[in-house]
Amino acid sequence: MNDSRSIRLHYGFRSLVLLLFALYIGHLVQQDALHYYVAPKLARWIRLCPVPLALMALSLGIQALFGKSTLLCDCEHRLPRSGLGSAMLYSLFLFPLLLGFLLPDRSLGSEAAAKKGIALSYIAEEAAEHVKFNAASPYLEEFAELAGKLYAQPVIQVYPEIFSETLGAIDLYKPQFEGKSITVTGFLYQENGKGAKKAFAVSRFLVQCCTADATPLGILLDPATQISLPADTWIEVRGKLHMSFYQGKEVIKIIPDSIVPVPSPSTPYVYTNADSVAAWAEIHESGHVAK
Repeated sequence: MNDSRSIRLHYGFRSLVLLLFALYIGHLVQQDALHYYVAPKLARWIRLCPVPLALMALSLGIQALFGKSTLLCDCEHRLPRSGLGSAMLYSLFLFPLLLGFLLPDRSLGSEAAAKKGIALSYIAEEAAEHVKFNAASPYLEEFAELAGKLYAQPVIQVYPEIFSETLGAIDLYKPQFEGKSITVTGFLYQENGKGAKKAFAVSRFLVQCCTADATPLGILLDPATQISLPADTWIEVRGKLHMSFYQGKEVIKIIPDSIVPVPSPSTPYVYTNADSVAAWAEIHESGHVAK
């Protein structure tokens, strides 16, 4: 068992770690950078975390400074007996915090997409055996209804509020959307392959909870398109949809009429929508401009 002095030091280090976490979350909130790491539904709770973390840090600090020696104990969780062991233990918490404070807050890009593997097909192939916009199963009814609404538009606007649902509906009915005009905004993904001509896509990350579960989604750009922009440039692509093959799979691609650099949006990620049809109607009626 450690002596009371050693236990007080560990209480002090724990208090410091908790306080630093509280400060880091407060820093992200102040810089409006929390959306780079977690989904909005989770961010509203994380914004509150600095308060309980600071209170726990205060409690441990008081115990470290003024707690009675007879009440100090490491019975529940044995503390490291050596200085090296303690340094390794606390570095597991302090090193990520240090990186968080020192590195710039920015959204995921092509490098992360390449590691995760970008998705250019969104619906299981066996689910797409139907005619027109009839759903093969109850699960696909919402996609079928959304596809009908998208098809009726002279130019399909891919709104960020229903980004994944729009791509899913188009992918499900690829033959019907052949030749349709589309406008979509995202970052320029460049494939890191060697030798053959590199593939490009206009992409966004779909986040369910936090960036750890982020999935890169994108639409392939026609390989014949001449693109001189660097990877991760935010672009607005206008063009026409066509069916293509990529790595042995049938996917949709855009033959661009124009590729224009645009500012990075304040919220770079996209999220799932429980009712994409209602969301589309609300966005469309409000005259929203896709970003």
